[in-house]
Amino acid sequence: QVQLVESGGDSVQTGGSLRLSCAASGLPSGNYCMGWFRQAPGKDREGVATIHTTASRTYYRDSVKGRFTISRDDATNMVYLQMNSLKPDDTAMYYCAARLWISYCPVRDWEFLSWGQGTQVTVSS
Repeated sequence: QVQLVESGGDSVQTGGSLRLSCAASGLPSGNYCMGWFRQAPGKDREGVATIHTTASRTYYRDSVKGRFTISRDDATNMVYLQMNSLKPDDTAMYYCAARLWISYCPVRDWEFLSWGQGTQVTVSS
């Protein structure tokens, strides 16, 4: 079974940077998609970024384009989210997610079937 463990969340000031890490285990060879989602209190969970095993295409929601970068390291089964120029609106619980046996990356949370427990990111002004 797939297990995902996030780390790297912290409290930073506006303009700061963080790198979130997702340690993945149980991922078989083949097509699958990894994604980062976030959820603030009282709001729906929203997609932040996704990356497919082919690494030929990534997705970013408009509000993070140019500031966040998703990447992966196949040798260590790690997925990262580099977050720069953080804003208070980025404050949320951030989750790593996976969808196996798929040739493209979904963008909606219900399309991902494996989830980590989350790591908290807090950005103060």
